[in-house]
Amino acid sequence: MGIRVLKPQINSLRNRSVSDFKEITKSKPEKKLTQALKKKAARNNFGRITMRHQGGGHKRRYRLIDFKRQKFDIPAKVVAIEYDPNRTCRIALLCYTDGIKSYIIAPNKLSVGDVIISSNDGDIKPGNSLPLSNIPTGTQIHNVELRPGKGGQLVRGAGVSASLVAKLGKYCQVKLPSGEVRQILSVCRATIGQVGNQENENIKIGKAGRKRWMGIRPTVRGMAMNPIDHPLGGGEGVGKGHHPVSPWGQPCKGHKTRSNKRTSSMIVKRRK
Repeated sequence: MGIRVLKPQINSLRNRSVSDFKEITKSKPEKKLTQALKKKAARNNFGRITMRHQGGGHKRRYRLIDFKRQKFDIPAKVVAIEYDPNRTCRIALLCYTDGIKSYIIAPNKLSVGDVIISSNDGDIKPGNSLPLSNIPTGTQIHNVELRPGKGGQLVRGAGVSASLVAKLGKYCQVKLPSGEVRQILSVCRATIGQVGNQENENIKIGKAGRKRWMGIRPTVRGMAMNPIDHPLGGGEGVGKGHHPVSPWGQPCKGHKTRSNKRTSSMIVKRRK
């Protein structure tokens, strides 16, 4: 797993790099573990845009990932490591001893032929899923649950990992990749290890068209707009001295917008 820098034979290849895909062992996905992914361009059922700068992109099929790891105490063999266009990390195809196949997020140092398990008392090795109460403090974890049985919701991007800091009664303190320390119920499950494809953050897109392949449309600066379109628009020359706001006048770029009183008590240390 590394990065391949392309030779600048034409201008569109200048300053562009791609993954070398050396860890990929299977080119086509398991057909029964995929489903159609319809493009909505971030529009709701009224046809109104709910998130800007989305649309287009290459046609994809969604890979059904097993974030819950519900097949307890059944060993599974890693059959293949595959590319997933819907996420930054790689995925691993598992084949359980009862013949069932499923996808999981591929952690670092997981290779074809390894045997992993989801259990309450499994070994502490990459790919095994255990409750937080049975994981030693200081262990690197990913795919962390927030609610028991709901499936992993935290720490799923390429190259990230959380660490189990402390165990306090029915809660465990987990340090997330952002630096935030959060209390999570000790019965919630997590997977051992760091998510693979760590070099993803060093990839250079290289050209605007590659962003369009990803389904990301152009972003126009507010200062480049007219006053009717944006609070920062208009004026002669380049304007300075105003506070950064969204097109609807709400403060942005560092302004705290979190207002979830129900779970604020679970945050031990803020990320900033």
